[in-house]
Formats: sequence, C-alpha cells, structure tokens
Amino acid sequence: MSNSAQAEIRREGETAVVYANEYLNKITGEKIERECRDKIAQGCSRLLVSFRDTEIVNSIGISILLGVIDAASGANAEVVFTDVNPDTAHLFETLGLSRHARIVTA
Repeated sequence: MSNSAQAEIRREGETAVVYANEYLNKITGEKIERECRDKIAQGCSRLLVSFRDTEIVNSIGISILLGVIDAASGANAEVVFTDVNPDTAHLFETLGLSRHARIVTA
C-alpha cells in the first residue's frame, strides 16, 4: 500500500478487507479509519484489517484502531486484525485490543 489518498481495500459481500501500510501512524491510520467507517456506513458487518505488510504500529496508530473498534461496535460489526506479526500481536494483547477485536497472527 502506498501513501496515496486512500487505503488499499477489497470488499467481499458484507466483509471489507483493509490493508495497513508498513508503518501504522497518524496519516495511514486515518486512511484506514476513514475506509472502515465508510464500509460500515455502506453496510459491511465485518472488517478485516490486514497487517501483512506492517512492521511498526505507533501509539497514535493504536488510538486510531480503537476508534475503528468503537465505530464497528456501534454498528454491531465485527473487527478482525489479520496477518499480525508476533511483536504487534503482543502489543495488541498488552494494550487490551484483543478484548475488543479478534487477532489472527501471521
């Protein structure tokens, strides 16, 4: 995924797959959040956020992911973080994201 105006996304029925960048920070996180909120508004009931290319998630990225979880929760949509590397999975566990979203490691 490049630093273009939108995040790379795929939609399959009621499931949207959003691909995170190598570095999840404010700029890329806001793109992901915008796409996720758009897909929820369009009726998606499941959001898969793929971290297949992500090496680093900073604190702002974490807070944005919490915003995605909150938006999905308000719409009764499921959030799954996929292809998460072990270090990032540990970070998500430590910060409690795993209580609100399913985490699938790479």
